[in-house]
Order: sequence, then structure tokens, then C-alpha cells
Amino acid sequence: MTFKRKAGPLVGLTAAALVLTACATSERDSGTSTDTGTAGTDGETTSAVFTFGGAGAPATFDPYYASDGETFRVSRQIFENLIGITPGTADLEPELAESWEPDDSGLNWTFTLRDDVTFHDGTPFDAEAACANFERMFDQNEVGRSVAYYWGATFGAFADDADNSLYQGCEVTGEHELVMTISRVTSKFPAILSLTSFGMQSPTALEEGDANGISQSGEAFVYPENANNPVGTGPYTFSGYDEATRTVTLERYDEYWGEPAKTEQIVIRAIPDESTRRQELQAGGIDGYDLPNPVDWQGLEDEGNQVEVRPAFNVFYLGLNPTNNEALKDLRVRQAIYHALNREQLVQTQLPEGAAVATQFMPDTVAGYNSELEPYPYDPERAQQLLAEAGAEDLTLVFAYPTEVTRPYMPDPVKLYDAMKADLEAVGITVETVTDPWAGGYLDKAYTDYDAHFLGWTGDINSADNFLASFFGNVERNRFATNLQDFGTELGEAIVAADGILDEAERTAAYEELNQRIMEEWLPGLPISHSSPAIVVSGDVTGLVASPLTAERFDTIEVSGGN
Repeated sequence: MTFKRKAGPLVGLTAAALVLTACATSERDSGTSTDTGTAGTDGETTSAVFTFGGAGAPATFDPYYASDGETFRVSRQIFENLIGITPGTADLEPELAESWEPDDSGLNWTFTLRDDVTFHDGTPFDAEAACANFERMFDQNEVGRSVAYYWGATFGAFADDADNSLYQGCEVTGEHELVMTISRVTSKFPAILSLTSFGMQSPTALEEGDANGISQSGEAFVYPENANNPVGTGPYTFSGYDEATRTVTLERYDEYWGEPAKTEQIVIRAIPDESTRRQELQAGGIDGYDLPNPVDWQGLEDEGNQVEVRPAFNVFYLGLNPTNNEALKDLRVRQAIYHALNREQLVQTQLPEGAAVATQFMPDTVAGYNSELEPYPYDPERAQQLLAEAGAEDLTLVFAYPTEVTRPYMPDPVKLYDAMKADLEAVGITVETVTDPWAGGYLDKAYTDYDAHFLGWTGDINSADNFLASFFGNVERNRFATNLQDFGTELGEAIVAADGILDEAERTAAYEELNQRIMEEWLPGLPISHSSPAIVVSGDVTGLVASPLTAERFDTIEVSGGN
């Protein structure tokens, strides 16, 4: 089958590009607003609304405290970063910063900001506002530190442990110029500033909404008012969220500094069931949705829809957490579970065309991928032998999968779970099934409540560190509980060491060796597969640019046949 592939190829981000080179001036110039609610460029009637079916509900509207794609889908329309991503690629481009460059040490980075930007509440965007954002991110209470996943995974530490943080400060050196200081040279800086979690928020809104006043009540996090009142600089403003229908409404920001959004309003409805999303598209209730079932791709195109297949840039894994289950500290037990899984059959029967069995925690498009590694073979007899050697013949696993969600790496959690559960039971492992809603506790409980669980990762930037450090870099808090393993500190230090190598070839070799050690010596979790996810829109939609990072912006979209 042939499907449209409009996304551009992934381009490697070299050390020179990330660390030594200043970026060019932004090509996003302000345009003249046009009324897209009535007529398109060819005079045809267009819709004022683009309605999209998301695979789940946002967890929060403050992207700083988020780590899930459904939150980021909404945030990406509202917030912008100092550094952006060129649509359809994984390349960096100027966004709110026009340019950036390091000093000779590589530790002090000067950012020149746009001088024509305001937040949605009228607050000017300038160097003071940008530094206020980073200081807010840095200075978190205990609960905030536990929730701010991306800061911990990329900058490593917060103000309470400042000496161990990559971030060392932000100094205003002019109205639209700042200097950010980092503690060490790293391949991921400044690329990490493009992460949606680090979008610029109005300092006025942050203060009025007590942005850092996050707390915890039982197992639930209580977000401050700022999390319900997102104020950014992007092409759309937040209009409201209907919790009953789990529907987000966004309105075009007419004072936007760049080219105005083509559509007046964006409506994003959470429709967790994929078949329901398809039915809604067929009935005209929505104009597009994410993650169509691979078996439906051809049928969707035959009906006149557009299926855009993104390049595989993800990993689906089985997380193993020894916090509750001491047996999982034993490498032989983890290896046994891996050998018990018929991953080749899983990929062939449950995942889209082009999916591949994983040999490591990153896809082969990322520099540092070790092409010499072979998949752990499906070997039930070996699995039983290893369990016996470890004294774990009676192993019981509390095994969880998420409900009310579909993810790029995990198109149908129930079917994937049923297949793996059967494989585990076939080698004598007792499986206790647990389910929780994706946005209703699942992600938080993965740290402590489950022995085994489904999760995955779609890369945010084209960097080995973005995969490995996101999984294992924060030794004290990660979903694999590597702090309980005798190798946890060594693994964390090895990730930092590889990331700090300036020479690209040497750094790539270090990551290749590290991937081998992760899979052969340590095996903290079990990478399962890589998938090519799709996004589908009706034949009336134009302007969608599919992203390998699943980071689509909707401001370029038009819908013909207006309402």
C-alpha cells in the first residue's frame, strides 16, 4: 500500500550545530491578517473551525508540568519557545529568539530575542520575561520537582541542588538580549530549549495564577490556577475546556507576531477509542484525528481522506520496576521476561507496516544507534531456565496497561497487552492485570505501583541523549527505579559523559557502546518495537504538515466547504 509522506527527512543534529554555531535570523515575518472564516485563497468557502480528535485528554494546560503528547498537542498551539522546530523535520529554527551563540567556553549563550512579540494578555515578551520563565522553572517545591519531568530529564536538578544543575542562570543584558549560563558543554544545548515543556508563558499570568503552587492530595496532583489559564505568544489563545466532553477550544490570536493562523478556531476533542474517532471522521463530526489503526489506512484513503505517515522516531517498551518487586532486581529475571515475549509476532500482527522489533532504546535514525546489536530471541525454554536459576519459578507480576488512550508507539494497548500476557503465562509467570486511565493516574503510578507497565517515547529532538537521559539520566527518579540497582549510578554517569563529548564521531561511538552495555549488561527495561504512526485528515483539509516528532502545529490548516 502507498500512503502520502509529506514530512521531510530527519536530519541529524551535530555537535557543531548544537554547540558551536549561531542560528540565522528568523524567516517568520509578520503577515497581514486575512479572514479565513468565509473564503479561501481561490475564493471557495472555508470553515472557520478545524475540529480534531485527540487520542486522550490533556493532563494539564501548563506544559512545564507535562510529559504527555495530548497535553503538548494543545500547548503547541498556544505557546512558543526561544528555539523552534522546522515543520516536517527535526531541525532547529529561530522562534522567539532570532539568533543564539556561545562564548569561547561554550558555557555562556547569548540569545537575541524578537522585539515585536506580546503575550496573549498584552504582557511584552522581552528578556526579562524570558529569564523570569527559566527562573520559575528552576525554583520548584518538592512536588513541582517530582512532576516537572522534562526539566529533571534535561537540566538534571533544580534550585535546591543548583550545583548539579545544567542550568546556572539567566542574565538580562539588554531589553531583547539575555545570556544563559550552563554548567558544562553538552550536545543537547540549546536544542532542549525547543521542548514544548519550556514554552514561554506570560510572567503576569504566572504570578497571578501562583504557577509554582503545585501540591499533592493523596495520589493526585493539585495544579494551581495558572494550569487552567495558559497564556503564551502562539497563534492561538486558550478559550476554554469542557471537562464533561473533554473538549478544548482555541481562538485565533489576531495580534500574533507571525503569519496569522488560517483558521479562526481550533477544537480538540478527546476520543480515546480509535474506531470512534474513525466513525466521527466519516460522519463529518471531526476533520481529522491522530493514530488511525494501521488496518484502516487504505480504507480511509479509499474514502477520500489523507493518511500522512510519519517516519518512525519512537520506542515502545515494557517498563520493569523493582520498587515493589524485589525479583526484578535480578538481571536473569529481566532477561527471562524478555525471552518470553514473541516480539516478532507482535510486530507483524499488532503494529503498522514498517514497524520493527527494537534492539535498543532508540530508533536507527538517531546517531549513536548500535547496528551490531541483535534482538533478544524469542526463547520460552531459555526464559524458564533463567527463572529457575534466579529462584523465581513462581514469579508474579502486577502488569499494567493504560486505558482511554492510543499512542504513536502503542496503537492498541489492549491487544498488545493480551499478546504479552499470554506469552508470560506460557512460561509460568503469574500475571495480575491492572488498568488505569492514561490521564487518570497511570503515568504517576508507573514509578511505584506497577511491577511491569507499558510506556514509550517519541523523540523530542534528534539526539541520543533525548532518549537515554529521558529514561535513565535522573538516577533518583525514573520509571525504571535504577536507583535501586547497583548499576544505576554508573549508567547515569555514563549518559552524562557521552553527552559531554564534543567530537561528533567520538560521541557517536560512546553512545553505541553505551547502548550495548544497557542491553547486554544492565537491561533496566525491555524495548519492544519502533512504529511509524499516522495522522489522518479529511479530503477538505489543506496545510497540514506531518511531523516526525508528532509535533504538528495547526495554524497552517484550512478546511474547505465552510459552515
